[in-house]
Amino acid sequence: MSAPEVPLDTDLELPDVADTEALGERLAAGLAAGDLVVLSGPLGAGKTAFVRGLARGLGVSGPVTSPTFVIAREHRAGARGVPLVHVDAYRLGLAADVAAELDDLDLDTDLADAVVAVEWGEGVAERLSARHLLVRLRRRPDDVRVATVRRVDA
Repeated sequence: MSAPEVPLDTDLELPDVADTEALGERLAAGLAAGDLVVLSGPLGAGKTAFVRGLARGLGVSGPVTSPTFVIAREHRAGARGVPLVHVDAYRLGLAADVAAELDDLDLDTDLADAVVAVEWGEGVAERLSARHLLVRLRRRPDDVRVATVRRVDA
């Protein structure tokens, strides 16, 4: 994981959805196959919009929508040659063993060949890689989103 194209550990204001997507696109410039991006934030914070930008920055093909009901979607490599696996961990944990559910998705195999972005992933997806980017998103009452990107090297 090379240096991301965004400041780390700094609150970044994102006034509209296009800004959230642009942040994802800029972050993608520093990513390669094998990188894990863990997204955290409440409903409506912009996690899927961020991943749309990430996908655009990676040059993957196909539309990016929330994988809430399918759990994971793979987007084929495009211009940069790096596929994206987009996971929504929100529905994980409905069973007793979240770790087993995550293992059942076999994401550690995907992680070797793709960028893996996991929505609702904080506290769940870190087990996939000791090294990842954590993107925390929140939505203020004035509807402006705020993102903080942190590199985690455990």
